[in-house]
Amino acid sequence: MLEETSLLRKVYPENENIYGLYNFENKDGTPVALLPSPTVGIMRSYLENETFEELQPVYYYHMERSFRQSRQRKEFYAIGWEIIWESDPIIDAQNIYMLFTALKKMGLIEWMKIRVNSYGNVKEMDKYFAELENYFANKKGVMSEKTAELYDSNPLAVFFSADEDDMILASGAPSILKFLKKDSKKHHEDVKMYLSDLEIPFEEDHTLFFSEGFYTNTIWQIEDSEGRIIASGGRYNNLATQIWSPKPYGAAGFSIDVGHLIDTLRGRHISIKNKDQIDLYFVQLGEEAKRVVFPLSLEARAKGINTMTSLWTPSIKEQMLKAQRIGSTYVVLVGLMEARNGVFQVRNIPAGTQEEVKKEELIDYIIGKIGEDKLDFYEPSRDLQQNEAPKIEEDN
Repeated sequence: MLEETSLLRKVYPENENIYGLYNFENKDGTPVALLPSPTVGIMRSYLENETFEELQPVYYYHMERSFRQSRQRKEFYAIGWEIIWESDPIIDAQNIYMLFTALKKMGLIEWMKIRVNSYGNVKEMDKYFAELENYFANKKGVMSEKTAELYDSNPLAVFFSADEDDMILASGAPSILKFLKKDSKKHHEDVKMYLSDLEIPFEEDHTLFFSEGFYTNTIWQIEDSEGRIIASGGRYNNLATQIWSPKPYGAAGFSIDVGHLIDTLRGRHISIKNKDQIDLYFVQLGEEAKRVVFPLSLEARAKGINTMTSLWTPSIKEQMLKAQRIGSTYVVLVGLMEARNGVFQVRNIPAGTQEEVKKEELIDYIIGKIGEDKLDFYEPSRDLQQNEAPKIEEDN
């Protein structure tokens, strides 16, 4: 819950008071602050403890309290997920898919909206800032008082405001997407491609930005029909260098606002009851293989198979090493040839044997091998209860 203020100020500059840190000194006089989000602390710990020496990427989840003076609720609870070391845009799509699927199983997705934007890289953002300054040069007089006060230190301040006039200004502002060059543009287009592959509805919104200054490339947000922000996430490849690392580490994550999620569930009168051997592990190599493996792995999970997928692209040897370390029973090897001809190599790790299996027969093959009694059909949506709205007694 605590970090040294000197570290946090590298990410949350003091002159940009939109972040509203809670600062104080500990007994030895060291300035410390309550964490506004776990992300910075996780990256600091990753670098400090040389976690990058482990098999990469590294996956974290967190359930933490966060503190910001700038929020209506000064203290709030969040559940989050972070992936460090990987820069592939499919990770961004995977994060959105996880939240989309969870909300769908809770019976909430029909009331949700997914918004997507990009920060590009530092140079592209600098050019965008210059364009914003030109756009807002003669409009500062119509900004809300708070936004006008913050604008000089943060050109994005108008995008964070809930004031109606500020929102109108933001909607007419130029889009960052016009400033994206080749690599950033491809990253953004690939994220959208993967989301379309998975049939996830989303909308591009050039007014979506976050108050944290460490994001790069993809950012996204899920909000309900009442405008409550349920979850937000994005990529922060430069956070490591902002802290102290001499080189960047690809990283992406998201955070769920637990209070807002509970409010939405209550508003819809929905309650949910409250759960591992990996049976199937996919190893892939190359873009075509990845696009085949990703939806197939999701189908396997839906059929009750405990499944894990390596979505990044190191050597097959490294991926196989990870599969063995986590105790996978069956490993499916998919390269370019397998992706095109639809015939996969399936390796039984404990037995040391290998067979060829057609793509369309793979899931039934695995189920036949592990047995239907081993399938995991934990399904929150089966436990949904649609309760009647509470009756309100009128005062006599």
